[in-house]
Amino acid sequence: MTSDVFELPDSLSRRGFLRLSATGLMAMALPVHWLRPEFELPAGQLGRVADPTVDAYNRPSFSAQKIKTFWRDDLLNLDGAALGDRFPEHNRIWYMVKDIGFVHSSSIQPVRDEPNKPYYGVPYRGMLMQVTVPYVDAYWKPKSTADKAYRFYYGATFWVNGISQDVKEHKWYRILDDKWDYRYYAHSEAFRPVPISELTPISPGVPAGAKRIVVDLANQWVRCYEGSNLAMTTKISSGRKFDDGSFWTPEGGFVTFRKRGSRHMAAGNLATGYDLPGVPWVCYITDNGVSFHGTYWHNDFGVPRSHGCVNMTPAASKWLYRWTTPVVPAEEQEVRVSYGTEVNIHA
Repeated sequence: MTSDVFELPDSLSRRGFLRLSATGLMAMALPVHWLRPEFELPAGQLGRVADPTVDAYNRPSFSAQKIKTFWRDDLLNLDGAALGDRFPEHNRIWYMVKDIGFVHSSSIQPVRDEPNKPYYGVPYRGMLMQVTVPYVDAYWKPKSTADKAYRFYYGATFWVNGISQDVKEHKWYRILDDKWDYRYYAHSEAFRPVPISELTPISPGVPAGAKRIVVDLANQWVRCYEGSNLAMTTKISSGRKFDDGSFWTPEGGFVTFRKRGSRHMAAGNLATGYDLPGVPWVCYITDNGVSFHGTYWHNDFGVPRSHGCVNMTPAASKWLYRWTTPVVPAEEQEVRVSYGTEVNIHA
């Protein structure tokens, strides 16, 4: 197998299952029927509420008794997870919140709280960094009394091109907004530099023409092949109809001709649009912006939820980013060419 994240073993040991869980449970690289009714999570696993609210129940079922309501960005201590009843069919995973009850995983982003030491070797042209804490606020100036610009979330990636120090000797990274050409500042401990080892290609010995991606819209799955061998498979969320229009993921043949380690995606207004800085591991397949990319704003893969793109977990999208062509050098924000890995999308 070529995947270092989503291997597909013939039989699943407990150790193997826990290793997959540590990469992000809702990547769901395995069929649901392989999951045990109750299973562990890595030590220190947290969950961030990604929706405006989420309710906790005394059992893993929406028909159970409600115990408590949590609000967006509340952090929950996750003790484990369980399979709930058969509704909703596409996602039966519930998280166990310590000393409280069960919350459905669709509204919970699995996160860690892993602060970092400042990195003083930021090159003049910049480098890719990733958020490693549940969230961090970004400001217009490198001081906490400045106006806030955005809140950045775990797993998001950004192009950092400088480091500053305030009067209290706190270290701040200068972050480039690739859409608006603005500059933001955020505490350095919230980010880790993405090492070159995590940007090198996966399966470099496999001919580029032997790699292909198949997107099954009807079942909300993506499958990556090396010749006739399945290299990786995972749940996705494709495009759907919203109040302001239909944004279906296009069917047909494409290639991953343009790639970025980070992208600020925004469109529409506050009522019907979206504004998402730091979308990680983006592989474009159309000129109007349809892409594969990581998703930190929901955890509900297996049902259409996007404005046309193919939503994946950050772990799955990173694998795809490294596996596909073209290769993006560590010192570059983007590569755009006339070729790429073959993609076939069907209903």
